[in-house]
Amino acid sequence: MAIDNFIPEIWAAEYLRALEKSLVFGQLGIINRDYEGDIAQAGDTVRINEIGDITVKPYTKNGSIDAPETLNGAQQVMQITEMDYFNFEVDNVDAAQQKPKLMQAAMANSAYKMRDTIDQFLAGMYTGAAAANLIGSTASPKLPNNTAGDAQNVFKLVTLCRQALVKANAPSGGWWMIVQPELYTIMLNDDRFSKADASGTTMGLRNGQVGNIAGFTVLESNNVEYIEDGDGSHDVYKVMFGTSQAITFASQINKVVPYEPEDSFSDAVKGIQVYGAKVVRPACLGVLSCYTT
Repeated sequence: MAIDNFIPEIWAAEYLRALEKSLVFGQLGIINRDYEGDIAQAGDTVRINEIGDITVKPYTKNGSIDAPETLNGAQQVMQITEMDYFNFEVDNVDAAQQKPKLMQAAMANSAYKMRDTIDQFLAGMYTGAAAANLIGSTASPKLPNNTAGDAQNVFKLVTLCRQALVKANAPSGGWWMIVQPELYTIMLNDDRFSKADASGTTMGLRNGQVGNIAGFTVLESNNVEYIEDGDGSHDVYKVMFGTSQAITFASQINKVVPYEPEDSFSDAVKGIQVYGAKVVRPACLGVLSCYTT
């Protein structure tokens, strides 16, 4: 494939489709892209305005009312902090008929690697959850397994997560929880989950969706964050749960460029992507700290 025949717009579009198809943490329904707008480069700022609460007062018949209150506003700032790139080449010695296949496979692989990087970045947003929505901690994690003399189990923990969102006035509907494979395995051994894991909807399932329980759509991911507990004996997983209003995400592929490296006989492609995220509604995000062994 001659470099002159490479059409950047076509390759860029294919790259975006592959990236969006396989995201778990970064898909709509988990996060939102309400403020994506125009992003040009890392370091750009997205400013998010919000309105404070309006006071409701008792009214006395035939009485007068207070002067109108001035609306209070606040502003949150989301920085586009991340900037990642890919850069690969296909040697011209490769058979001509294989070149398009190789290039397509390489583009798909770069999309997967970018997806994985963004997924891990978004999984780290658990630190922005409201304090009242934290179930367990690194120092005192929850154990979802049933043990002798201990009524604690995965279903009970899920109901505590539900309670946290209700008490935080998080909008009902669209609740999600992203679990690691070990926790999902425990769920599958609880009849209350396995009997409720049908989708219950005619709509398409989200990427990674594995079931529903206690009002949550449960998704599975290998990118759930984990850290060692205090004595280093366990990995404590940070299972995020919440609504799509919690985290806003903005991303853009700035440029995809085909070129011919000067020191080799090959066709090369490089691309760069910028992105950022912010927990804009901490009350709509929670974290279950648990280990599974």
